[in-house]
Parts: sequence; structure tokens; C-alpha cells
Amino acid sequence: MRSSFSSYRRGLYRLLLTTTVLILVLSGCKAFSKTSPDDKSFETFTNRLFQQEVSSSTISLHYTLQNPSDYGLLDYPITYGSFSTDPAMSHAALENCSAALHEFKDSALSKENRLTYDVLDSYLETASSGARFLLYEEPLSPVTGLHAQLPVLLSEYQFHSAEDVDIYLQLLEKTGDYFGSLILFEQTKSDSGLFMPDYQVDSVTEQCRSFIDMGDNNYLYTTFQERLNTVDGITDKQKETFTSKNASCIQSVIFPAYENLIQELTKLKGTGKNEKGLCNLPDGKAYYEYVVKHSTGISESIPTLQKMTKKQMAEDLKAMQNILYTSGSTADSQAASILETTEPTSMLNDLKSKITEAFPSIPSVNVNVKYVPEAMQEYLSPAFYMIPAIDNSTDNVIYINEGQTVKGLNLYTTLAHEGYPGHLYQTVYFASKEADPVRNILDFGGYVEGWATYAEMMSYYMAPLSKNDATLLQKNSSVILGLYALADMGIHYDNWSVTDTIKFFKDYGITDINAIQRVYELIVGDPGNYLKYYLGYVKFFQLKKEIAAELGSDFKQKEFHKAVLDVGPAPFDVLENYVKEELLEKQ
Repeated sequence: MRSSFSSYRRGLYRLLLTTTVLILVLSGCKAFSKTSPDDKSFETFTNRLFQQEVSSSTISLHYTLQNPSDYGLLDYPITYGSFSTDPAMSHAALENCSAALHEFKDSALSKENRLTYDVLDSYLETASSGARFLLYEEPLSPVTGLHAQLPVLLSEYQFHSAEDVDIYLQLLEKTGDYFGSLILFEQTKSDSGLFMPDYQVDSVTEQCRSFIDMGDNNYLYTTFQERLNTVDGITDKQKETFTSKNASCIQSVIFPAYENLIQELTKLKGTGKNEKGLCNLPDGKAYYEYVVKHSTGISESIPTLQKMTKKQMAEDLKAMQNILYTSGSTADSQAASILETTEPTSMLNDLKSKITEAFPSIPSVNVNVKYVPEAMQEYLSPAFYMIPAIDNSTDNVIYINEGQTVKGLNLYTTLAHEGYPGHLYQTVYFASKEADPVRNILDFGGYVEGWATYAEMMSYYMAPLSKNDATLLQKNSSVILGLYALADMGIHYDNWSVTDTIKFFKDYGITDINAIQRVYELIVGDPGNYLKYYLGYVKFFQLKKEIAAELGSDFKQKEFHKAVLDVGPAPFDVLENYVKEELLEKQ
């Protein structure tokens, strides 16, 4: 499954939003509980909420804003945040914030503010419904876990001044305390019978050990020096001091924090009571329903989503069969060989040039392609996109994992997912809209990953393939994602065992038992992750078909894409209402 650091970074926000940060939000919301419901007071409310949230983690703040002072943030703590173990406190904070929001009448707001209101209202409602499941959350999931994402976030922490370097080094010094908070969270999960299975402990500790074993070759050394060299006005003496302090922090703080995490997780090994899906936990089905709604932004029931998945898969398989029956097409090997020799930057430029007719234009930006360090290739996604600051979307970074991403057409579609017209394109477009800043700290994985997957599917028709070959390969990719989605729901909602999962994949011709075992463990460790990609994509595809059927010959893809992108990340019921209002009600 290809992913992106848009999901990683928003995942970090999700962890913070469900823990101590919301205690700060409570005080921010109370201050505006009796204001009049006009646009000015509403924007004051959302700006205060944004300030409280984003300043509660230095990493979140730095990645979100290049110039915090422009957003009224002049003094803020240097902190990672911490993990709360009190569901009642989180629920109370969310409820109070929601009550403060409801003091405003959405009908009295401008269309833009009404959209912000609807998105925030839906987000708070969903988060509040899941607050009681705080200890069910797993910050150490196999692929998107904090232990794997934090080093990458630190290595991409950009320096714009000597002050940035100093703040970064102060943050590194706090890593041990942050991991201590994480360990306490895991210990509380263990005491509550909610700790991870042993095989997940093994996976997490192996990843931590690989990170430590990089030693002097660890990329936190090399990237620090590279970033430091980009800062103007720093003397050689300062560089020497900064470099020495960074090395000291890595040796005396970062590595020991990871060592301590390994030791404490190993002590907890054997306390996990469930090695299968979430439905085996107390209220596990209810928790999974929350996970899916939160993860995808889709409100339909799990059985309905299972039916939707099977219906789409049946349509895709039928389309494949028709092509194979009528033309005998398999794949264009000549195109594959051409793509295999193409560099990532050339692929991105090719994609960028081919989307102009079907997608609205975006501001010109820079793209830097980087590669995942070899020692981490086994544990990170095939590719991911780093979201730039909302006040500077000019410089963008896409990471490619050479250990997991094959070349040729697969790389081409991966870059469509991460670049054009996927994550990079959607992020830059939304930044150009200058939407309410609070919109940027809300997690709507179904929209973000669904759009990128939708873009990936469209890229097959941009590659040098015949229409039949493109359709065959695109439908095949869609079916595979559908299988993962059904397995996710089967394991966590219908209590599939490993044997059940093997049988399910075998029915579709997939017989590698070791690979299926690995998929099973990944799904157990990261529930709902596959659904963001597939169900989000299907929702976009269905919405396009519905509007195309309504408009007939008046339907234009470019107008549809613009309407979707203008709304931005949102739950699908909100998205559909605004897109239909824009495209159908004006007819």
C-alpha cells in the first residue's frame, strides 16, 4: 500500500488532538462562548482554536507555519505535546468546544465560513463519539507509527534561521520525556487489556533497533548538516557548536529514548489479550465503526460499505473480462520498458503537463525527490509526500522508497498519487484558496488519500498505454485495493481469522500464505488504513458518475474537479452537499 506523509503528519495531529491539546482547546473555546454569530466573531473563534491547537506541538507548528508571527503566535512552548490517558477529559474538551461552535448560527455566516462551520462541526461530532475509546488508539502501528514517522519528521524539519536551529535542538532534548509519556500510555493500555499482540511488539522493537543500529550513519546526523548549510548568517563557530550539540542529543537523548522504548515494550510483551480484529475487544465493533468513520469521513454502516466495495469490484472485474474477451489485451510491454528508463522528475513533469485539460491550474512550485535511507526501507511506505507549511507551499518534497517501489509504470502511478494530480497538486491548490487556517489541522484521510488514489487511477490513462491496456491495469489495481478493504472490514468487523483471510484471498487467486499472514498482521495493527484509500477513491468516482448522469452533455471533468478541490478536505456528506450545490443547483 502506497502512502504519504500527508497521512503521517495528519496522523500526528490526530494523536495530539485526542490527547492533551484538547485541554488547551477548552480554554480557547470558552473565551468565545457568548460572542455574536457574525463572520468576524466566527473567524476570531476559529483563529483562536487554530492557535491553541497548532502551538501545542513544536513539530506541528513548524510544519504548519513558516512564519508563526503572521498568525498571531509570538510566544509558544517548545514541546512535542504528550499522551493523555483520560478519556473523560478529552470528551469534556470536545463537548465544550462543540457547544462553543454551536453558539454561532451557520445560516448567518458567509458561504466560506459556513463550509468551515460544517466541516468543523462534523469533525468534532465524530471525535466526541470516539473519545471514550482513547486507550484503544495505537500510536505504534506497524507502518504509520510514531516510532517510524518521528525520525523522518525531524530529518525534514527545515531551518530558516539560527533561532530555528536552536528550537530544534531544544526539542531534541525533550524526546526522552515524550517517549516516557508514550510508554505510560502503552502501560495504561496494557493494564486495561488493550495492549498490542506480541508479533506487533516484535515488529515495533525491530524497527526501533534498526534505527539505533544506523549509529554514526544515522540520517539525523547527515540531514542536520545539510539543513544547517542552507541557513544564511551563521558563522563557522556557530555551525560547529550546533553540530556538536546535535550529535550529543542524538547519542545521549534520541538513541536512549528508543532503547528505553524497546525495553519497556519488551516488558509488556505477553500482556496483549487479542491477536485478531478489533471486534474481539470489549465494544470492539463500536470502536471499529468509529475508526472507519473518522478515518474515511464516510458515515455509512460497515455492511453498507462492504456492499459498496463488492459492487465496485464486480464492475471492475466485468470490465476486465470484457477487454480480455474482446481483445485479448494484457499490457503494453513497450510502454513499460519506456517508463522503466524514466527518472522520477521526468515522470512528474510528464504528469504535470498531461493534467491541464482535466484539472484546474495551480501556482508553480518546486518539487524535490528524495530517497528513504536503506536501513528504513523495510519499515516505511513505498512513497510519501511531505506537506509544506500553509504559508509557503512553494517547496515540496516527495520521498521514494527504492526498497519497495518497483520501476516503470508502478513508479509512474505512484508519483501521480504523491505528486500530480495527487497529494502535491491537491495540497498546493487548497493552499492557494487561503481557507480558514483551522481547516489545515483537521484529519480527513478519506478525502486526502481517496483523492490521491483517484488521481493514481486516472494516471493509467495518461501513461503511454492503449485505452484497453490502461483500463485493464487500472481496474486490476482497483480490485486489489478492494480486496484489502474487504479484508480490513472482514478482520475487524466480522472476526476473520488468519485461515479465513487466506481462504478469502485464495478465492481471488492469491495463494502466498506468508504474504497473506503479513497483510493480516498489518491490518490488525493499523485498522481502517486501507479504507481511506479505497473507499475514498470509490466515493469520488461515484460522485463523479452521479453528477455526470445529472448533467449529461453539460458535464465537464475540469469543473467537477474544481468543485471538489474548492471544498477541500472534508467528510463526504459535507463534500457532496457543496459540490452538488455548485454544479447541480445552478443549472
